[in-house]
Amino acid sequence: MFRFLLSRLLQAAVVLLVMSVLVTVLLGLMPGDPVDLMAAGNPHMTPADVARLKALHGLDRPLHERYLNWLSAALRGDFGYSRLYSQPVLAVLAPRLVNTLLLLGAAFVLAIAVALPLGVYAARRPYSTVDSAVNLFCFAGISIPAFWLALLLILLFAVTLGWLPASGAGPVGEAAWWQRLPYFVLPVLTLTLASIGGYTRYVRASMLVELRQDYVRTARAKGLSERQVVWRHALRNAFIPIVTIVALEFGTLFSGALVTETMFAWPGMGKLIYDSIMGNDANVALVALLLATATTLAGNLMADVAYAALDPRITFRELRT
Repeated sequence: MFRFLLSRLLQAAVVLLVMSVLVTVLLGLMPGDPVDLMAAGNPHMTPADVARLKALHGLDRPLHERYLNWLSAALRGDFGYSRLYSQPVLAVLAPRLVNTLLLLGAAFVLAIAVALPLGVYAARRPYSTVDSAVNLFCFAGISIPAFWLALLLILLFAVTLGWLPASGAGPVGEAAWWQRLPYFVLPVLTLTLASIGGYTRYVRASMLVELRQDYVRTARAKGLSERQVVWRHALRNAFIPIVTIVALEFGTLFSGALVTETMFAWPGMGKLIYDSIMGNDANVALVALLLATATTLAGNLMADVAYAALDPRITFRELRT
């Protein structure tokens, strides 16, 4: 296992290095320079002021030199300074990351908690009325755009009923958690409803395959109850493909949901990455995208470990290949 983890960590380091180079090149190819844009909006700035600001931010150097300087500082724990927010990059990312983890983490847990029993129930009664109703609900959830669903929820709960606020993240400054809770409900509900359909379909499809296996018939022939057969035997093996899907979704917990965060004015990672790219804030965009990449790689690693835990026949030697 140690060799497996070491090899995966080395692979992750190479992927992050390549990703940092690609993001730096793509951001460098974007038209416009933040200092030039600032000068265009301020007629009092002189060419000397522009040259001084470019030298201050390192924009007068070649792209590869800027990248090497950033990489050297990042390895020492210094990820640079945000030009848009006039703060260190980590100080900008930290509160946005917390907001995204609260939002997407809650939606993720709720979606899995609903999709798991719903998918298992539908798989146990394939092609029945219940299964058809579940499939209809799933396809509706998959097909409805997130922005349209958000608008419907705002119109119903914020405008018509007036029960919940339409947007924002809560009172400014220090506030108790229950004062922020009403702002949390609609974006979580939007993300949960948008995710349940896909997760339920994956659970149903995986369970349909497992319930037709020989070991399930053997377990029933031994006299085990249907509850034990489904929840202790079939579901354990059905979890293997489900874990793969969950691992791929893990990175979104840290990269944010741009559409939902924009619709509800939620200050999360998705909106931050979008604003930093549009504002040519390379340091924030680079670190935020690398964080999303790193968490996706971590999710894949945890999925591989979960495979070995769920199925003893899977070894770490097989996972390396």
